[in-house]
Amino acid sequence: MKLLLDTHIWLWSLAEPNRLSRRVQHELRDGKNELWLSPVSTWEALLLRAKGRIRLHGTIRDWVAKATMHMREAPLTHEIVVAAQELLLQHPDPADRFLAATAEVLGLTLVTADRRLLGLGKIATLANR
Repeated sequence: MKLLLDTHIWLWSLAEPNRLSRRVQHELRDGKNELWLSPVSTWEALLLRAKGRIRLHGTIRDWVAKATMHMREAPLTHEIVVAAQELLLQHPDPADRFLAATAEVLGLTLVTADRRLLGLGKIATLANR
C-alpha cells in the first residue's frame, strides 16, 4: 500500500506513537508499504513550531532531514493544486485540501484521524481509529 500521512499522523508517529491505532501502527511498520509525505506537512509542522505548539529538536534543517528520511516526498504539482480547488470538501484548511488532492492524483491512501477527510469517495483513506 502507498500511504500518504496526514500531518498529525506523521508527527504522532515521531513523538507520540501511542496516539496511533494498532492498525495504523502496523501499516506504518510494514516494510511492504510505501510511506509518503507532502512538503505541505513539513510546512505545517514548521508553522506549529513557530506558534510554540510543538518542539523540534536540533536545527530545522536537521530535524526535517531526520524526520523525513524514510519517507517518499510527494510532489506539489499544478495538477494537485487544481484538484484541491475542485474537491467537493466543506473544509476551510487549505493544507488538508492539498493532502486530499495529493492522495487523489497520485493514487495514495491518506492516513488520517480527521473525520472531515474520511469517506471522500474517490480518495482512499485509512482511519486512525
